Amino acid sequence: MIEMPPILLNFVYVILGGLLTLVFMKISCIVFNRMVNFNISEELAKGNIAVGLMVMGLFIGIGIALGMVIGLGLS
Repeated sequence: MIEMPPILLNFVYVILGGLLTLVFMKISCIVFNRMVNFNISEELAKGNIAVGLMVMGLFIGIGIALGMVIGLGLS
């Protein structure tokens, strides 16, 4: 196995963790869009602040959860 310096390994973890977070955020937005009886994209285009705050909370929650999983995986 190739031995990588810790700084390079952490950089790889950051890139993979960021991509994984974006994928999970997209999937969660699609799933949540099917659960509610309105289209999130259309409501955001109309300027619906409540939907924007809801999506913000969804993304923050997923980001925190995945950040903890990735962070604990490095230990």
